[in-house]
Amino acid sequence: MAARPATHRHGLDQHPLLMVRVSHRAGRLFQRWLYLSHRWLGIGSCILFAAWFVSGVVMMYVQFPALSDDERRQWLPPLDPGLVRIDPAAALSAAGQGRFPRTLRLEMLGVEPVWRLTGWDGRRQAVSAADGRRIDTVPAAQALAAIRMMAPDATPAGAVTRDQWTVTARYDSLRPFHLVALHDAAGTELYVSAATGEIALDTTRSERLWNWLGAIPHWIYFTPLRADAPLWRDVVLWLSGPGIVVAVSGLWIGIQRLRLRRRYSRGRITPYRGWMQWHHLSGLIGSLFLVAWIFSGWLSMNPNHWFGGGGTPDAALQRYAGHAAPDFPLPAVWPAADLVDLHLTWLGGHPLLAGHDAAGRRHVAGGAAAAGIFAAARALMPEAGLRRQDLLTEEDAYWYSHHHRRRLPVLRAVFDDPEATWFHLDPETGEILGRSDASRRAYRWLFNALHSFDFAVLLRGRPAWDILLWTMSGAGLVISVSGIVIGWRRLRRRPGRR
Repeated sequence: MAARPATHRHGLDQHPLLMVRVSHRAGRLFQRWLYLSHRWLGIGSCILFAAWFVSGVVMMYVQFPALSDDERRQWLPPLDPGLVRIDPAAALSAAGQGRFPRTLRLEMLGVEPVWRLTGWDGRRQAVSAADGRRIDTVPAAQALAAIRMMAPDATPAGAVTRDQWTVTARYDSLRPFHLVALHDAAGTELYVSAATGEIALDTTRSERLWNWLGAIPHWIYFTPLRADAPLWRDVVLWLSGPGIVVAVSGLWIGIQRLRLRRRYSRGRITPYRGWMQWHHLSGLIGSLFLVAWIFSGWLSMNPNHWFGGGGTPDAALQRYAGHAAPDFPLPAVWPAADLVDLHLTWLGGHPLLAGHDAAGRRHVAGGAAAAGIFAAARALMPEAGLRRQDLLTEEDAYWYSHHHRRRLPVLRAVFDDPEATWFHLDPETGEILGRSDASRRAYRWLFNALHSFDFAVLLRGRPAWDILLWTMSGAGLVISVSGIVIGWRRLRRRPGRR
């Protein structure tokens, strides 16, 4: 019987050993690239990490400047009903509106009542409620005189088209601005629209100072970059991506180099000394937080648009209002005296007035009961069924206060559409306070929970939340600073010694 070829016999004998060698070599190559990527990407990433950890602590207590409704109202003088001679229909006609706008409210511009509206195209307009003229320009002297009615010491502080605090597109329909300094203890400055005369933003000295250490470096919110929203989004995504690689690879290497049983010399659990030891041990303590934080920060930019938006489509809002004609029947008697603003809306085909007085109390005329609001809410999604109607009297995992107080009680309309959409509605006015679908609720856990640790048990038990975030941020800062020192020392070495 003929013997098998030697080459074939050699392949059978050597094949398992060859595979072991190839696998071992591939593992060593992977390990080498893992270390190199962590080392060289980490040199730049640790600088960003350090800035993000410090600025994140600042943002726990100081938010980016924004004008809340309560803040806007405190600078408004009381409405004078006797001066209102132009009804909503005439005002909307003067503004060229062929349908009832997204928002319509009445307030004073100095001594003149003004209809303020936001069209469905997002454009903001103002029409005098005294004589019906369209207000396209408000001179600096008129804006200053209006502010001085509530803040007598106010002085002009210049003109602004776009600056650090008004950089986003949400202010485009109000530009340019008159900047007015109030000379109060807080160092407040107001941005008054030169187009409509409304107050668009207020900032304080403390907000302006701390945001240079908080939101601006944290969000990479520098005016020249943030003015180009698509470019800014790409920059943040591409900076966060390598950061995830650095954090994950560091966690893997740190676990590999840790010895709890067969320890290194003198019983040490790490082979490193000095800054490397600090980097290794702090990385083991804070690396999970670092990975979660960088990953959730990357998700905040909604890569590939995985998460749906939180806004309500215009068509749904118009169906919910149940009235499209550009008119509104003003009652003979307002909801209350001494109002500083008056909001006009339609709900399920019924007119509704909601005003606020100087103390911030709300007064409603024409409001509907919960049953009427839920009935109107069915028009939000006529293709789906209203599966559940809830009244929330306390906060839960999806409706809770953190930096901003959530309104309670609140109605929740739960639909059975494929996206599992929820609407949160004001039980007095029917105002849509929030919309979320399954993707937004997933975003709540993947971003908010991982990034801000805004769990109810922590927020209700403060300072537990503060202690946890300070501790984790401190560990992250040690990781970052030690990484910067190690990277700087390596870069200073002569090429032959690296």
